[in-house]
Amino acid sequence: MSKGRVEAFSDAVIAIAMTIMVLELRAPPAADLQALSPLIPRFLGYVLSFTFLGIYWNNHHHMFQAVHTVDGRILWANLHLLFWLSLIPFVTGWVGESGLSTWPVALYGVVLLLAAFAYFLLTRSLVSLHGPQSTVATAIGRDNKGKISLALNAVGIPLAFVNPAMAVIVYVVVAIMWLVPDRRIERRMAP
Repeated sequence: MSKGRVEAFSDAVIAIAMTIMVLELRAPPAADLQALSPLIPRFLGYVLSFTFLGIYWNNHHHMFQAVHTVDGRILWANLHLLFWLSLIPFVTGWVGESGLSTWPVALYGVVLLLAAFAYFLLTRSLVSLHGPQSTVATAIGRDNKGKISLALNAVGIPLAFVNPAMAVIVYVVVAIMWLVPDRRIERRMAP
């Protein structure tokens, strides 16, 4: 099967999730700058979640540049990833409404962990279809960055029950880790 529809559908779902999040940011009724200060925690949550969605979109795009075809297993693995990504606006809103309360921050971490796990499964499915010597397999390699992300997100969840702000810091570290450009696929595809 062609990969084009998977890419287009994934782009659309991620774009919709980003749009839903910004629609949750409501303008304050007052017309002065001080009216914005209560929105700062929500805005920062939006920035973090937008960053995560952008990271997934960017890496998904790069990964699919390194493959030629997809099969049913990849379609389901991709839908699994999109399911978890589609929940990011919900947990972002809950964290913003709660002001960094334990359960919302923990659930935010669960969604991040399961999205990372779904992405890991998608990469394994692509490698399985295209083979261990394929561009995608050699570019992903051992995927240490992905494994570290899974571990950090897993640490953040129980940490939310001790100190929700520290858990959010762990999630921010994961985002920062992925903001560093990952050139593995680009290097493998260079002529």
